[in-house]
Amino acid sequence: MPSLPEYSGGCQCGAIRFHVVGELTHSSICHCRMCQKAFGAYYAPLVSVRGSEFRWTRGEPRRFQSSNMVQRGFCADCGTPLTYEAPDGVAIAAGAFDEPARLPPTIQYGIEAKLPFVDRLGSLSALRSEEDAEAGDFLLHIVSHQHPDHDTSEWPPR
Repeated sequence: MPSLPEYSGGCQCGAIRFHVVGELTHSSICHCRMCQKAFGAYYAPLVSVRGSEFRWTRGEPRRFQSSNMVQRGFCADCGTPLTYEAPDGVAIAAGAFDEPARLPPTIQYGIEAKLPFVDRLGSLSALRSEEDAEAGDFLLHIVSHQHPDHDTSEWPPR
């Protein structure tokens, strides 16, 4: 019997972690204004966990009732957006997964609020971090306090 895929993830600071067992087939991008504000971004990438085995393994999000139908979960310590919770199920922020590349979007919602330049983002000039000469000194001295992209027995390290 084949095993089901497993996923893990969490917030930037590591106070909240989650684990999912099951096929995750509904990944989306929502352009609605409410999602733009909730994520502080041009759109919200979300992955539905409906039909899977989902559990919080460390901490739990604080929630904001963003409408009469939807709650948004986020880390109260670092502010990472984590959930979209509606009557038909829960979706997790795609970037909160340890391996977001495993969950490419399959549909876009709320396109009436889609910002006019979003479709051109892929055509912008692009640099790898180490190619950005102006940021060289900054990058040499930066020390990340971000939780690694895998489960840890405790966080922060002692």
